[in-house]
Amino acid sequence: MNKLLFSIGLACASLVATGQNYIIPSTNINQKGFPHILPDLSVEFEVKAPEANLVQIDICGTKYALTRGENGVWKGATAPQVPGFHYYNLVVDGVGVADPASESFYGCGRMMSAIDIPEPNCDDFEIANVPHGQVRELHYFSNVTNSWRPLFVYTPASYETGNKTYPVIYIHHGGGEDHRGWVEQGRTANIMDNLIAAGKATEAIVVSVNSNVPSKGGYSQEGMASYSKELIDNVIPFVEKTFRTKNDAASRAMCGLSMGGGQTFYIGLVHPELFRSIGIFSSGIFGGIAEAPLDLEKEVPGMISATKKFNKGLDVFYISCGEQDLRISHTKKYTDKMKNAGVNVYFNSFAGDHEWQVWRKSFHEFAQMLFK
Repeated sequence: MNKLLFSIGLACASLVATGQNYIIPSTNINQKGFPHILPDLSVEFEVKAPEANLVQIDICGTKYALTRGENGVWKGATAPQVPGFHYYNLVVDGVGVADPASESFYGCGRMMSAIDIPEPNCDDFEIANVPHGQVRELHYFSNVTNSWRPLFVYTPASYETGNKTYPVIYIHHGGGEDHRGWVEQGRTANIMDNLIAAGKATEAIVVSVNSNVPSKGGYSQEGMASYSKELIDNVIPFVEKTFRTKNDAASRAMCGLSMGGGQTFYIGLVHPELFRSIGIFSSGIFGGIAEAPLDLEKEVPGMISATKKFNKGLDVFYISCGEQDLRISHTKKYTDKMKNAGVNVYFNSFAGDHEWQVWRKSFHEFAQMLFK
């Protein structure tokens, strides 16, 4: 790869106005460089690769060929993109690589470049002139993996100034991501800061866990056993020992996206003695990526056979999905089954596919329901 000179950048929703007919993303290393977000939300790229035979941009699984110009500079643009955060690759002669001139994010099981297409009326995802909490990276010892493991912990702005205790949200990433996802891609701290400042959310600690623990059995109680032990025996005790937390079930919430939503379903719903608020975002447990009928009563005993008792064990039961996500119809189907059985479940959908803008909006809504 030493034959390549890259001049590609990265976009985030925090943007720099240029006075030009495009937006330069604030996370471009070179603030005069590429990519450019055009008025129709297409993205313009420029890459210098004089010895390459083919240069493409792979964004959201769609490849766009760039056109070679003078001095080996390749240029081109994507189709208009939906607002939100999208991973992308630079593809040179068939080799997909992250852009070394941009910020990188851990997603899709590797470090990836990404671009954040701005969306109106999403100010709560941005840094604002409000009191700011802190995000700490800590390590705890796991007796499940016999290793030190990382997690991120958000504490509200008021945490540093008194002796107050706080409820806790345990938030989980998707497959191919880790504990960094909700903090970096998900904008959790910004969302909490802004909601708390506006009086829309209860002050709470948010723990972003690395839930990539070796397991067998996939989406099942057996498959979730090792991470269930990790969360219950290691993570929660560590957090409650380290921070000023409220340690009752009504003061704990569990939520997650995709794989993390499946973990929340199989662990959070069967432990009402630990969690009274549950949020499941864009999970494949209901179908859409692999068809396998889900027996709600078998997986969560009492959900259907003892619905009144099940409902009493929860303060919030929230499910969401992107409207263009392959999982949407299946999620609606099972949510309707729950409602028809008398389960108190709230469902919402947001424009978008299986991507971070949907999950930001999901957490934004879920957080406002908690600990009331």
